[in-house]
Amino acid sequence: MNSIIRKSVLGIAGLAFAGGVFAGPAAAQAAPAVEAGRPVAVQADKPAVDTGKLIPHGVQGAQSRIDLSDEQVANTKAIIAATKKAGMDERAAVVSIATALQESKLENLGHLGDRNDHDSQGLFQQRPSSGWGTVEQITDPEYSTTAFLKGLKQVDGWQDMPLTKAAQTVQVSAYPDHYAQWEQLAADLVAKHWNS
Repeated sequence: MNSIIRKSVLGIAGLAFAGGVFAGPAAAQAAPAVEAGRPVAVQADKPAVDTGKLIPHGVQGAQSRIDLSDEQVANTKAIIAATKKAGMDERAAVVSIATALQESKLENLGHLGDRNDHDSQGLFQQRPSSGWGTVEQITDPEYSTTAFLKGLKQVDGWQDMPLTKAAQTVQVSAYPDHYAQWEQLAADLVAKHWNS
């Protein structure tokens, strides 16, 4: 008799545990937050970004990914802020971030001596000698992003182009197809940080 009761109790406990595991997070989200017996205001999540806008043509070729440092995340957020300030949309931010990933891996590069492409610097490897601005300007993330976006706005139909073509039209790189490999990561970063 004891073994039957014990099995029943263990069976009920198992069901309660399983129910708690499966229903626990949903129930926890539905319940209001309480701190020291008082309700606490919980900020609702911000609206999600329409991911269909981020990669309207699908990615081209193999995609690359890197883990970002705090500096790289801050530069990502600076690019997004400058894009919003310029009145441009999430797709423009994707093109900008993918370009900066290719050019500098989102690191605000100063002069690298022989490793530089001529006098290229900053997030977008813009060149003072090509009229992008002074060294101080192009190493400022807001300025360099705004300069890139100004160039992008001048590209007729950039919204309907593959990312690599839009980026290449602005950047005039010796490796025009390399921008495409960063499109998915750039889209993921915009989706994560656009409303943060």
